[in-house]
Amino acid sequence: MAISNSAAEDLPAKLTTQVAVCSIIAAFGGLMFGYDIGITGGVTSMDVFLKKFFPSVYVKKHHAREDNYCKFDDQLLQLFTSSLYLAAVVCCLFASMCCKRYGRKITIQLASLFFLFGVILNAAAMNLMMLIFGRILLGAGVGFANQAVPLFISEIAPNKYRGGLNVCFQLLLTVGILFANIVNYFTATHPYGWRISLAGEAIPALFLALGSLLIVETPTSLIERGYNDRGLATLQKIRGLEDVQKEYDEILNTTKLAKQIKHPFKNLMKRSSWPQLVTSALLQFFLEFSGINMIMFYAPILFQTMGFHSDASLLSAVMTGTINTVATLVAVFCVDRLGRRFLLIEAAIQMFIAQVVTGGILAAFLKSTNVLPKTYSHVVLIAICVFVSGFAWSLGPLGWLIPSEIFPLETRTAGLFCAVSMNMLFTFITAQSFLTMLCHMRAMIFFFFSGCIVMMGVYAIAILPETKGVSIDQMNDKVWKKHWLWKRCFRHDHQQSRD
Repeated sequence: MAISNSAAEDLPAKLTTQVAVCSIIAAFGGLMFGYDIGITGGVTSMDVFLKKFFPSVYVKKHHAREDNYCKFDDQLLQLFTSSLYLAAVVCCLFASMCCKRYGRKITIQLASLFFLFGVILNAAAMNLMMLIFGRILLGAGVGFANQAVPLFISEIAPNKYRGGLNVCFQLLLTVGILFANIVNYFTATHPYGWRISLAGEAIPALFLALGSLLIVETPTSLIERGYNDRGLATLQKIRGLEDVQKEYDEILNTTKLAKQIKHPFKNLMKRSSWPQLVTSALLQFFLEFSGINMIMFYAPILFQTMGFHSDASLLSAVMTGTINTVATLVAVFCVDRLGRRFLLIEAAIQMFIAQVVTGGILAAFLKSTNVLPKTYSHVVLIAICVFVSGFAWSLGPLGWLIPSEIFPLETRTAGLFCAVSMNMLFTFITAQSFLTMLCHMRAMIFFFFSGCIVMMGVYAIAILPETKGVSIDQMNDKVWKKHWLWKRCFRHDHQQSRD
């Protein structure tokens, strides 16, 4: 289902320097998140880190006869990675309420502070409990940032640039992963390399904390909280126009309707909210069960399993991180031209082929105790890069962009909370279970993830509507009420209101 670009022309707006700068500063929340994703895999493969916190894993790693697929299977080691996401699930609820009551800007500021305190605890950790508690604080920072940043960018961006600007969040996330992989490569053999790597997380957090002092609050948030004059002035400032009356009236009208909803979470249970809720939840499922986390979290571990030495595995992780960043640039320039559905459908085919090739080679040639032949190792590395590139210009950015733009104002913060918390929950599940799944399923784990990718492709072709160029305050009328399936939900609610 395609939507005409005329919707984007309804509201006059320019891409001002103010909007670009605010979007980039806010997107440093993605850099903060990405650095953590990238750093954990490298740190958990460092011998000095394993000897201090996970000695049993260190012994298994260096045991000559240890099973290739099971050498890193340890629940506490996985908890080091996954505890952040469990904390983020809980904190998303508080972030949602903070967004609505105090604004998007202060929520972003709180995210940076939580993250900074978590970095201090992790870098100075003397025992496992201190390490895990630091991860929990980092999780609070991630929960607050992932709740506020995509919403902030969607609300300040002009309609025709909304996709590209929102992808900046994912772009900086990939830069964070790449930067973390490079840091891990150079600190891997240092006696305190893991402390240096973890302390590096403070750099994006500090930038976000200082930069957030410069950004504006969104007009929607200001008007929603009763600051109409400030909202109008801010709208004029970020649009670069004096005459913004049409957009201001639209926000004002949407805000009045939203204020009639006293319990937005309860309103999410209405049938008219099902399209957005189901779409957001499924996107988060596909995003996390595409298999991307096994590469982003555990890339060095995965490459060591295939027979790469420690330094070679970290270098391979740098390579995939570079591909991830470059490919995300494709989404920045194409998402508002080609549309969301096209990118998802193309990537589903590409990612499926890459996963099947990887799984097939490992199933055929990597046994319990042998080393994967060099030629096949290189083929697998290429296949993983193909997979990462497809993810980077599709699910990676669109998993955050689409949920941030499809909810009406009355359920926007509550709806985005559900999307972010679903993402964090699924991330926790995959992060906590991947090494165990790798041990028990072996190469078949790649076929499991490829099956999820097939489901995503079918969903994108048959059910997902196109949302490019549509005002976020007109999404219900111009997208969902015209969709072949979801329009039935609005018909049911309309009948109930008449009764």
